[in-house]
Amino acid sequence: MAMSPLLYYALPALGSYVMLSFFFLRRPRLLHTPWVPAFRPRLGAHRGGSGERLENTMEAMENAMAQRADLLELDCQLTRDGVVVVSHDKNLFRQTGVNRDVDSLNFEDLPLLKEELEVYFSPGRFAQGADRHMVRLEDLFRRFPRTPMSVEVKERNEELIHKIAGLVRHYDRNEITVWASEKSSIMKKCKAANPEMPTSFTLSRGFWILLFYYLGLLPFISIPEKFLICFLPTIINRTYFPFSSSRLNQLAAVVAKWLIMRKSLIQHLQQRGVQVVFWCLNEESDFEVAFNLGATGVVTDYPTALRCYLDSRGPPALAS
Repeated sequence: MAMSPLLYYALPALGSYVMLSFFFLRRPRLLHTPWVPAFRPRLGAHRGGSGERLENTMEAMENAMAQRADLLELDCQLTRDGVVVVSHDKNLFRQTGVNRDVDSLNFEDLPLLKEELEVYFSPGRFAQGADRHMVRLEDLFRRFPRTPMSVEVKERNEELIHKIAGLVRHYDRNEITVWASEKSSIMKKCKAANPEMPTSFTLSRGFWILLFYYLGLLPFISIPEKFLICFLPTIINRTYFPFSSSRLNQLAAVVAKWLIMRKSLIQHLQQRGVQVVFWCLNEESDFEVAFNLGATGVVTDYPTALRCYLDSRGPPALAS
């Protein structure tokens, strides 16, 4: 049976496309100039290392820096009197026992943190600390002027975004402070407020990158982001439970592991200067999985444990 004219031309074209895509997936620098990193975060401290000290306190940050953290990961909220404070939650009940939103109180009136807080990514484990005070972002910039930080914005609060952008400029931290947000609409405003700061992938941008990868288009598109800060799929249904249903969590773990844990994808991003950082890993087995996949670094609640692991591995191999 004779091949149709459409197939006669389509099959060779498809074969050529697949070969080109595979070729440039492994050699992206033939098409793109890679980003030059201002820093390489191997050890990131989640909320300052919320498994070892009370989250987001100055004591937690000091403890992380004692373990030579390369990145402090934090979230910001805005008080009623316009102070940018470091807090994961807008509502203070979980952290303090006081059922008030951060933006309903002046900075000086913010309550103390509880004496102990459960570690979100290590359920059943609790952290304590002598320091129970919430801290201003400006205080961290002053105390750690050259320490890279990832600042996540969770709400579309333009005043908060512009104040963060202004503080970053004022303390000359444009290259070492990363914009982070799950939502592309928020990230757009962050980039407009300070376009000199590097950005990380939003959720929707992450999905698009995965789609481009599986369609073979990834080598041919530009990537403005400099960081992919992504959860490691192996923690789903173990220490991370995105859904209330255990079956949904099991399904999410299988699907996410199949989609994301692709060494060729991570190597492609790394060769283009996009640093891949996995969160929030609190077990040595997860550290091992992340670094074996080729990740630049890991964000953890336990910086001491990650420092011991990194020291036992020796210095990282130089990127090619």
